[in-house]
Amino acid sequence: TISTILGAILFLRFGYAIAHVGFWGTITIIVLGHIVTIATAMAVAEIATNQKVEGGGAYFMISRSFGINIGAAIGVALYLAQAISVAFYVIAFAEAFHPVFQWLNETYNLQLTDMRIVSIPSMALLTLLILTKGADMGVKALYVVVAVLFISIFLFFIGHPDYTPPPDRFTAHVANPDSFFYVFTIIFPAFTGIAAGLGLSGDLKEPRKSIPLGTLSATFFGMVMYVFIAYKLTISASPEDLANDQLFMSKIAAWGPAIPIGLACATISSALGSIMIAPRTLQALGKDKVFPSDHLNEFFAKGKGAVNEPFNSAVITCAIAFLFIAMGNVNFVAEIISMFFMVTYGAICLISFLEHFAADPSYRPTFKSRWYLSLIGAVFCFWLMFQMNFLYAVLSLLLMLAIYIFITYFKDSKEGLAAIFQGVIFQVSHKLQVFLQKRKSDEYEKWRPAIVGFSGDTFKRPALFDFVSWLSYKYGFGTYTHFIHGRISKETGVEAREAKKKLLQMAIASKSHVYLDTHISPSFTTAVAQVIQLPGMSGKENNMIVFEFLKKDPETLKDIIDNFPLIKA
Repeated sequence: TISTILGAILFLRFGYAIAHVGFWGTITIIVLGHIVTIATAMAVAEIATNQKVEGGGAYFMISRSFGINIGAAIGVALYLAQAISVAFYVIAFAEAFHPVFQWLNETYNLQLTDMRIVSIPSMALLTLLILTKGADMGVKALYVVVAVLFISIFLFFIGHPDYTPPPDRFTAHVANPDSFFYVFTIIFPAFTGIAAGLGLSGDLKEPRKSIPLGTLSATFFGMVMYVFIAYKLTISASPEDLANDQLFMSKIAAWGPAIPIGLACATISSALGSIMIAPRTLQALGKDKVFPSDHLNEFFAKGKGAVNEPFNSAVITCAIAFLFIAMGNVNFVAEIISMFFMVTYGAICLISFLEHFAADPSYRPTFKSRWYLSLIGAVFCFWLMFQMNFLYAVLSLLLMLAIYIFITYFKDSKEGLAAIFQGVIFQVSHKLQVFLQKRKSDEYEKWRPAIVGFSGDTFKRPALFDFVSWLSYKYGFGTYTHFIHGRISKETGVEAREAKKKLLQMAIASKSHVYLDTHISPSFTTAVAQVIQLPGMSGKENNMIVFEFLKKDPETLKDIIDNFPLIKA
């Protein structure tokens, strides 16, 4: 995770941020970015300690909370962001060779300006490594490159450039700077590395322990490092120098070549992280059979070797990366990545908030975030999306909506979504009922029908059900109770459940908004006595009870007449 957080943008774009929005503007970007990432990291830690997180990382969490359909829509976008990230980091890796290109130009008069000379062969080597050696080799390589990365950053901090900062160094910026949110869009992918370790959740021995510890510690460490680096750049170079030379850090460091080397290590480590994570997300999507073709699902889900290495998904990921490398524009790629990560992080924060609000007794994480942090994280994610680039935000949401509609057409699964929102609706209705009861005032209250329909012959004569639906439509509230004659037993319990299912089918078919119930009682009189004492579902007392009888059989009216004094009381 930390190898992805301290990545390409640290070396290539942080000086640009200082130059265009100044030190305090850059600190604001760091704070805003970490409002999102810290809230997300805490939500991730919470969800990971409540359920077993299998392969797929963030996608697995979202799909098991919001259901496969919504999870898949976000998961496909997340996969694309991860796959495109590979291209972003490889393009940035090529930038590390800029000093080499300058030297070749000055020494041998070789006019090499197209960085794809480096990025395409580098991507080919990465592809060869990941397809032949798998994630195990990639993780081992990360240890080496991260060590070199930290040495480079250390040499940057101990450097003493010949520069005297002006009094206004903390507010200074170049003339005609880029807008704050444009700079934020370019910088934000620097903070998205929190999902890196999460993406390898299926390969962790103890994900419930490793994910919270690794994600939170890497997030806070990365934030502190970014603040110190922003300060060091501010006191070591002018905004103009930082704007004109994206590798100006090499002129600040104690040993200049350490920065291009560090950039190369940072970008390669980030690219390795992304190229290991993205195929696992696609493999998890295939295992959940989210695509319309069984052959396609089997192709993506198929693994290789004892650890089920996602070989086929890795091939697709590398192909997507090659496509975006051919474009060669780092900023364009960064904007696309930012939108997809924002939606993913917003969804994770929203899950955490909804779980808190729903107060599900089975939701018992060992690490607990705070509901307001998750809500702030979710709101900030979606607000920042539109602030960064309105058009890209709309297009990314439309893309996910299209994916959702497409998947729903072939796969109708709402299990997770129904579960989480059922809890939310329960809490909302509970609070509203209590509120209405407390606010009751007979003096100022306007009359509304609160009707109870009561019959033991619902399925022979459904007219009463329709009548209650009409009376309570829009202006009132209706409860329909089906009477089952007998004592409470296993048999009558089964009968009540079956009757409830039939009532629900009737309500769905007629688009009725009546609340449905069944009532078991040994006599009609005791049933009426119990039903008229039940509280209204609207938080107010019922003020009307409606019976039905068969006009051709006056005997059916006898029970109603006999119980009239009871109803009147």
